[in-house]
Amino acid sequence: MSLAPLLEAAPAIPLHAFAAMAAFILGIVQLAAPKGRLPHRALGWVWVVLMLVVALSSFWIHQIRLLGPWGPIHLLSIFALAMLVVGVMAARTHNVRRHKITMVSIFFGALAIAGLFTLMPGRIMHAVIFGP
Repeated sequence: MSLAPLLEAAPAIPLHAFAAMAAFILGIVQLAAPKGRLPHRALGWVWVVLMLVVALSSFWIHQIRLLGPWGPIHLLSIFALAMLVVGVMAARTHNVRRHKITMVSIFFGALAIAGLFTLMPGRIMHAVIFGP
């Protein structure tokens, strides 16, 4: 395992990857920790900011192109941004069920499942984990 392929990539890629890794770890903590208390709320805002960095930084990554410079990850990013708004608004209006479903869905869809796709051969994270 070597971070060299990630650190040698365009600046948006390591920013995106490190924010995603931090959001993934913090997301696991959030899912396991007690809900509704100050630590959950404070760490939740950190997680939302990390997810904003992940989603927004993706718009400067053009590794997989389907329509001009855009690819499927960009659609996922738009969806994640919209769902972050839904999840935050649900929390602010005390709609716990919607907040939980939205945030867990973002975690699994935008971090866990999308993260697995970064491990495919030819991708930078594959080279980081498994070597060139």
